[in-house]
Amino acid sequence: MTAPFPFTAVVGQDDLRLALLLNAVSPAVGGVLVRGEKGTAKSTAVRALSALLPEVAVVPGCRFSCDPAAPDPGCPDGPHEAAAGATRPARMVELPVGASEDRLVGALDIERALAEGVKAFEPGLLADAHRGILYVDEVNLLHDHLVDLLLDAAAMGASYVEREGVSVRHAARFLLVGTMNPEEGELRPQLLDRFGLTVEVAASREPEQRVEVVRRRLAYDDDPAGFAAGWAREEADVRARVVAARELLPQVRLGDGALLRIAATCAAFEVDGMRADIVMARTATALAAWAGRTDVLAEDVRQAALLALPHRRRRNPFDAPGLDEDKLDETLDRFPDDDLDERGGQNDRTDRTDGDDGDEDPDPDGPGGPGGGGGLPPQDGPEGGEPPSGEAPAPADPAGSKGEGEGGRPAGAGEQSAVRAAEPFRAKVLSVPGLGEGAAGRRSRARTEHGRTTGARRPRGALTKLHLAATVQAAAPHQHARARSGPGLVVRRDDLRQATREGREGNLVLFVVDASGSMAARQRMSAVKGAVLSLLLDAYQRRDKVGLVTFRGSGADVALPPTSSVDAAAARLEALPTGGRTPLGAGLLKAHDVLRVERLRDPARRPLVVVVTDGRATGGPQPVALAGRAARLFAAEGTASVVVDCETGPVRLGLAGRLAGELGGTAVTLDELRADSIAGLVREVQGDRRAA
Repeated sequence: MTAPFPFTAVVGQDDLRLALLLNAVSPAVGGVLVRGEKGTAKSTAVRALSALLPEVAVVPGCRFSCDPAAPDPGCPDGPHEAAAGATRPARMVELPVGASEDRLVGALDIERALAEGVKAFEPGLLADAHRGILYVDEVNLLHDHLVDLLLDAAAMGASYVEREGVSVRHAARFLLVGTMNPEEGELRPQLLDRFGLTVEVAASREPEQRVEVVRRRLAYDDDPAGFAAGWAREEADVRARVVAARELLPQVRLGDGALLRIAATCAAFEVDGMRADIVMARTATALAAWAGRTDVLAEDVRQAALLALPHRRRRNPFDAPGLDEDKLDETLDRFPDDDLDERGGQNDRTDRTDGDDGDEDPDPDGPGGPGGGGGLPPQDGPEGGEPPSGEAPAPADPAGSKGEGEGGRPAGAGEQSAVRAAEPFRAKVLSVPGLGEGAAGRRSRARTEHGRTTGARRPRGALTKLHLAATVQAAAPHQHARARSGPGLVVRRDDLRQATREGREGNLVLFVVDASGSMAARQRMSAVKGAVLSLLLDAYQRRDKVGLVTFRGSGADVALPPTSSVDAAAARLEALPTGGRTPLGAGLLKAHDVLRVERLRDPARRPLVVVVTDGRATGGPQPVALAGRAARLFAAEGTASVVVDCETGPVRLGLAGRLAGELGGTAVTLDELRADSIAGLVREVQGDRRAA
């Protein structure tokens, strides 16, 4: 087995290393969510952490890693008699993005449960991770129901499996670490809140540090064992420090002064609920123990805020996580230590200007040391408005560009700079007709693993959801032939029936936005952007993928290929300029090409095309005929579509309604798009072909 990359050999990423080590000292902190661009050592640092954790004592033969000093009385492998335990290294268990619910929580042997009435339980990854680390790479791509199960287990310290009247419970206390690239989509705010700490990571822009990263990586790839041996002493030092901090943790005193600072900070930043206060208190205590102190200082509270609050400041999916350090310092400075000191005149505040906390701290800036932990994680990453890697950013002010417009074309005459979007609103639900089988979401009807039971079928592969009545019905006629003699049914594999369930799926919502001169009136374009922003917010809540095609001047551009990152789409929309003719046909053909490619990548995800236009077609040769032919391509393929009619004024030409007819979809006005309008009912997008 290849030796893992040493934790202490990771270059930079001080906040990441500190957050992981604080959770190693005090797992009650609640885990770490690591956000950042690709190639920033997120996974490397997490996988290296397990080598620094102390060994754990376990009951021999227990599949649930019970502690021999205090075995779980409800352990499925118990009860355990008092005996000497065996020691083993702490485990790091990885949860794959495509894992099933049974793989996560475990599975019952349904056949034995029906035939013999016994609880034959096969533990899952939650049991394997007990008293160790559970690592979820790309946690933002994990299915919602798995995230819910995972975080519930992390909060309760136990996993519950309920199947057809059979119940199993086992302990599941672990250090939860998730990594994600925000370019690929965000976690829901309520799930962000369940992670104790969050860290933003980015690649260093310092050439010397980048050189050192490459040097160490090449050395490790050439000789993993030799490289690890060269860092063995540093690893042993940090491991010993983790053990010492764990032993010191119960003695750390969290005084009223520190608690008041914590409460005031959470109140000043208007975080929801009380979880932030609790996490900050635990983090500040762990920081003191890590520094070898028994008192929590103001600096510990400040550092705890920088790690525990940024992700809790997020109010909607278009907000970037972050924390105003000046406001933080101002809040903490409202509570001088002279007023809060309860230790007989001893001042617990140190001078931050010289960077010295006044305590004995071996090599505070060395590998794993806390000296680099202070400071706000970088805020200029993808969630700061920059486009994903490899995509050209939309110009912030195209009117100021002298040479080219969007997509490299010459800027058209009369082009106007981008305008701000109007205030978003709650939009109607636009859904794809028929029954799909795409990824779980919240938009259109689909056959899913979760939802209401609608029937039964023979299982394809492993049985995941038993349909009890159908299984008994299939087995009952064969009981005489199988010489049944006992009270239980004689059940064979062929008798088992899988429950078919109907729930909701996420779709690909592809926006095709008219950015031509006919839309250039600032008030109109502001309203259009507000409407699209509202639909993007709805897509975020319904777990859709989104894409953005724009057309103006002489052609169309893919402003954003299909992605799960709706905030990236919002940023592109905000920077969208207007001007020039209306090449409606080019926009529809570009959207058709995008869907063709996306069907090859994700054939199960059904598309919904949202065309935002007033229906005019003026760009290119025979623009009206081209637009009609392009629209009929969507109708022929049965693609669900809706046209948002942006035409205003007392005289309306009805061109958007005509376009909707050729698309085989329906048209709604901007006013009708609001969920609170007079006709505020759920609208099913109509098409010539309805999916079976």
